[in-house]
Amino acid sequence: MSNFERMIQLAEDVFSTHNDPAQLDVDEKVMEQLQRLHPATLSQHDEGDGPVVWILLIPTTIELMNQFIAEKISESELLYKTPLNIKYEALYLCSALVLPEFRKKGLATKTGLAAIHQIRATHPIKYLFTWSFSKEGAIVATKAAEHEGLPLLERVRKIK
Repeated sequence: MSNFERMIQLAEDVFSTHNDPAQLDVDEKVMEQLQRLHPATLSQHDEGDGPVVWILLIPTTIELMNQFIAEKISESELLYKTPLNIKYEALYLCSALVLPEFRKKGLATKTGLAAIHQIRATHPIKYLFTWSFSKEGAIVATKAAEHEGLPLLERVRKIK
């Protein structure tokens, strides 16, 4: 199985997006919308055999960030309600996926920070926010916020 196929399987195993309508199910339409917001919304690290890290970020407005954190809108609504061609002040750290044998090497943090820097080069980001699905994801988000000197807000994950 290729690294690409393994990353797709990992995404489904971790997020089970097909079973949770509150989550963003990344497909071609979603990827096109992300690219309209900023080219760095989808980032990856490749060790030569395909991606081993995928990072997904959504730049948005403070108003939409607050609605998302308060559980008034879903990830999909966050993406599609975000207006195009404005200056974004909030950045949603949506997901960071790393193949098992590449974990704990700092690759997600490095890839994520590079993407954040690209977005901050053209947008006055004042807040980072997240909806962590794992302890590792929360750690990467916290490191990013500390590195960038930005507050990190979190939508609390309800256990079903």
